[in-house]
Amino acid sequence: MSTGVPRSVRTVPPVEPGATRVVLVRHGEAACNVNGVVGGPVGCTGLTDRGREQVGALAARLAETGELRGATALYASVLPRAVETARLLGPSVGTGALAVRRRCSLCELHPGQSDGLAWRDAVGRFGEPDWDADPSTPLAPGGESWSAFVARAAAGVAAVAADHPGETVVVACHAGVVEATLVSWLGVSRPRLQLRTAHASMTEWERSAGGWRLVRYNDAAHLVAVGD
Repeated sequence: MSTGVPRSVRTVPPVEPGATRVVLVRHGEAACNVNGVVGGPVGCTGLTDRGREQVGALAARLAETGELRGATALYASVLPRAVETARLLGPSVGTGALAVRRRCSLCELHPGQSDGLAWRDAVGRFGEPDWDADPSTPLAPGGESWSAFVARAAAGVAAVAADHPGETVVVACHAGVVEATLVSWLGVSRPRLQLRTAHASMTEWERSAGGWRLVRYNDAAHLVAVGD
C-alpha cells in the first residue's frame, strides 16, 4: 500500500523487489575461543558443547518460526567451527537438505605463522599489531593485516550474493566477517568497530540495485534459552 511519502524522504524504505538476502550467522562458541588459541586451519578444532547448545537454540528458533525456510543456499567458511555451525543449522534452513558450500573467502583473518599458537605465545613471538593506528600491519608473518582481511571478507560475502541474485542465502562465518561487512558497506571512517557480535547470532543484509542495506545486526534473542 502506498503511503504517498516520497521515496527521497522516507526514513524506512520499502523492501526492494528482487533483492538478495544474505544472513550471516556467527559460529557458536569454539574450543579455540575458550582455550585462547589462534584459530586458523591448524588451531580450530570446532565447537564446544556450549557452542553446540547455542547453535541448537538458533536451529530450534528457525524450525519454529520458519524465518529462513526460503533460503536456497547454505555456505560456511572452511574453518571447522563454521562448518559445524552450518551443519547443525542445516535441517532448519531452506529445504532442510541444503549442502554446505565451503569458501575460504568467508574465513576469519588468516593468521599465518601464529596459527595454532596460544595467543600469549603468538604475541611474544610476533608482537601485537595496533590496528587502530595502522590496520595494514600483518598479524604475523604470512598472515593478513586487518585492512587486507576486511577487503577479502567483504568481497567474499559480496561474491556469494552475486552468485544468488534474488535469493536468500545463509552464511556460517565469524565475528570478523560480520564486522568487515559493516565497516565496508556502512561507510565507516575508522578501521574497526570492536563490536560484541554474539555467538550464534544473525546479521542480515539486503542487496539490491541501490546497494547494501543492513536489515538486522546481532539478533540473538534465542540465546536466552541457553542462559547467554
